[in-house]
Amino acid sequence: MRILFWGTPDFAVPSLRALDDEGFDVVGVVTQPDRPSGRGRRRAPSAIKRVAVESGFRVLTPERPRTPEFLEAIAALEPDLSIVVAYGHILKPQVLELPRLGSINVHASLLPKLRGAAPINWAIARGHQETGVTIMRMVEAMDAGPILHQVREPILADETAGELTVRLSEIGAAALVEALAMMGAGVMDEVEQDHDAATFAPKIDRDTARIDWTRDASDVALHVRAMDPVPGAWTKLDEAPIKLFRPSVWSPSEVAALGTEGARTNGGPRDPAPGTPSPELGPGTVVRAVPEDGVVVSAGAGGVAFAEVQPPGKRRMSATDWINGRGIETGQRFE
Repeated sequence: MRILFWGTPDFAVPSLRALDDEGFDVVGVVTQPDRPSGRGRRRAPSAIKRVAVESGFRVLTPERPRTPEFLEAIAALEPDLSIVVAYGHILKPQVLELPRLGSINVHASLLPKLRGAAPINWAIARGHQETGVTIMRMVEAMDAGPILHQVREPILADETAGELTVRLSEIGAAALVEALAMMGAGVMDEVEQDHDAATFAPKIDRDTARIDWTRDASDVALHVRAMDPVPGAWTKLDEAPIKLFRPSVWSPSEVAALGTEGARTNGGPRDPAPGTPSPELGPGTVVRAVPEDGVVVSAGAGGVAFAEVQPPGKRRMSATDWINGRGIETGQRFE
């Protein structure tokens, strides 16, 4: 089977490697053009391009994968099947239908749930207990094609989007190989999605990543995990943006006890640091800032402790280092 592979980020790498390891004939790899990256904004190849070049695959990097010249180039490769894994462009029907067996996609959700660009982020942000990977046939409508194969996977406690992405990339690669084996054996069933049950996972941007302190502490913690590591959940302190990571939830009673008798956890009190004022408990208020607990911030109900932070212009660091460096104090307020 002659395969044309489409992909761009790290998530797609295990799938391409799995195809190579299993001996599939990868006749070409389509990926995004080199983009500015890092502080120096130097142009750098995508993760998939680096792997494809190392493996000796032919690489195509069109700005727009729909021009007549590009269509001629991929037609000349005579692919039997296109496999698309987080490529980054919506493909037109003439592209999807060009291979003899059409095009299939590795999508990081249990479709029809979480169609769209950011299924992993939204699975965590919305408090899902389970997600997975779907291998589907591609159609013109976004993530709406028939399901070929699915693998279910629990979302682990305190797991970030970055950590879940790594796990699902490997699970997706294995699921892809399984689907191709079933396809080759002629035992593949294509199941239409229940379109009425569809939910959507829109692209994450900077505005989406901002923390809303009026939400319950559990919702804030989910949001922070969902934005970790990119773009990073952020807020403002004294008009400067700051990113917060590694949240843990404090109950309303724990937060209310701060500044009085001390919050109790695991049967023992957390006494306020000597000389700290009794904090105002409005949403976004820092109610505790001591090295052993991190930065504890009140939410709409309860509070959230953060173990890691990234102040503006600095690296990601432990909250302990930030507190010891006098970067934050009890009573300050995030906006």
